[in-house]
Amino acid sequence: MAQIKLRNLKKIYPPSAGVKATLAVDDFSMDIKDKEFIVLVGPSGCGKSTTLRMIAGLEDITEGQLYIGETLVNDLEPKDRDVAMVFQNYALYPHMSVYDNMAFALKKKIKDKEEIRKKVLEAAQILKITDYLDRKPKNLSGGQRQRVAIGRAIVRNPKVMLLDEPLSNLDAKLRNQMRSELMLLRQRINATFVYVTHDQTEAMTLGDRIVVMKDGRIQQIGTPDEVFERPKNTFVASFIGNPQMNFFNALYKKDESSSSIILSGKEISVGNRTLRAVDKDSLILGVRPEQITVSEKEGMFKSRITVVEHMGSLVYLHMEFNSSEVVAVTEQKCYKVAQEVYFSFPSDAMHIFRSEDGTNIGL
Repeated sequence: MAQIKLRNLKKIYPPSAGVKATLAVDDFSMDIKDKEFIVLVGPSGCGKSTTLRMIAGLEDITEGQLYIGETLVNDLEPKDRDVAMVFQNYALYPHMSVYDNMAFALKKKIKDKEEIRKKVLEAAQILKITDYLDRKPKNLSGGQRQRVAIGRAIVRNPKVMLLDEPLSNLDAKLRNQMRSELMLLRQRINATFVYVTHDQTEAMTLGDRIVVMKDGRIQQIGTPDEVFERPKNTFVASFIGNPQMNFFNALYKKDESSSSIILSGKEISVGNRTLRAVDKDSLILGVRPEQITVSEKEGMFKSRITVVEHMGSLVYLHMEFNSSEVVAVTEQKCYKVAQEVYFSFPSDAMHIFRSEDGTNIGL
């Protein structure tokens, strides 16, 4: 069993050379199930790689407990944790062949050369690199080097696979290909995956659950659908989704029989939804670009198109509204820059956030 339990993990880097102490990870707690694929996602500097390195044993834990299976591993050396890590920069030995790179860790544990050869060939077949086993890393493409780095990890048959932005150095086409191969790989090996990325597409397509982080703290843990459809705050709502969610400053109106949102003088019913902890009349209204309907005819909100982005079968319309920008996604290709249009959205598409701290109060 490779269940991972993280209990109130904290990482503080001590002060040095005039730099103050840095809180990199704060109160990180979650349970990762056996064979689950967890993705840590967030902007640069949010603490996701530091969390991964604490699991690997490459960073000391300042506070908290880390269990792999039933074993407390805070003080265990990386080699004793039965984890394997794939780095962003591949970290291959340049003077060794692909075969020797993949076999290197096995040679310290297994004396039987034939057994080592069997394990390396099995991994090479899974990753489709059997034709490159005699080559040096410098003679491989970026995608091939990444496969070798993954192969070097899986030959050890670890309980836990840790991957730190493994696709960030690849071009868009290769990233798409490697994403698909990683999805197939996790079906073929019995390991728990913890994957770090700043790319929300990777997070949404790979993860059984996603951990969204900001400033060292967890913002939300959930399935891809949960964090997209029910974001807990404005940060998650803006980070997950492309184009990002539109936000409007709005007012809340409530009487004895109904509740509604006032946006630009127009009243929008909130239906049967009960808003939690509404402390002020001012609110933030969020609407996904995919939920906005644009029309040349009379509609709810008047706006002017400022940018038209043709994205294949879809068009992204950037519109000026109340001195701010609204983005809509449409299949219609008839719209032009500077054209005046109207937009609207269904009331059930609204995400309603508290203006003070961005908490979703409309869940």
